[in-house]
Amino acid sequence: MSDETSSQAAPSVTPKASYHHGDLRAQLIAAVRELVETHGPDGFSVAEAARRAGVSSAAPYKHFKDRHEILRGVVSEAMDRLRAEMEIGAAAHAPGSLEAVAAVGQAYVDFARAEPGVFRLVFGLTEGHENAPDLLAKGEGCFGVVVQAVAACLSLTPADPDVQRRAYLLWSFVHGHSFLTIDMKHKVAAAEINDWDYLMEISRAILAPSVS
Repeated sequence: MSDETSSQAAPSVTPKASYHHGDLRAQLIAAVRELVETHGPDGFSVAEAARRAGVSSAAPYKHFKDRHEILRGVVSEAMDRLRAEMEIGAAAHAPGSLEAVAAVGQAYVDFARAEPGVFRLVFGLTEGHENAPDLLAKGEGCFGVVVQAVAACLSLTPADPDVQRRAYLLWSFVHGHSFLTIDMKHKVAAAEINDWDYLMEISRAILAPSVS
């Protein structure tokens, strides 16, 4: 996701005539993603999403019972993409290296920067999550990528309490930095913070004392 242009590119809308039944749900989610980025989660209509997808205003309700469920579909799909990008980031560096840990964070920041509306939605759509084990599991899966990278760096098992603690510390720093970045509050003394330098410094501070 380092290429922000490709991440931000509007999904292509498939004409109604070319639809297959299984494509409609994914196409509606893509249309809603566009609208969330443009208007926010409260500023779009289901009818507009249907229009962009090239179907009738009633079509979305064949796959989603209401607007909230459509937004949860967007969140679920976004979490899958976020986890995949984090895993790709870690895999691009030597297992157990600080760079692999930092790359997981870089993917997280890149996602927030490329899709700030969806990123905010993922962490703002908390209503009903206690009744959504699928979303909870996907959130744990994303955190699990951080845990795996930390465990490899420390040569410990993912279940080790020290691994869990340090992974949480890293996630907290990166999560906060991501929100500060998209809120344009990351400038200090008129100098922008370089993401990679920041992520390496945080990774080193939290993990390096234990890395031989």
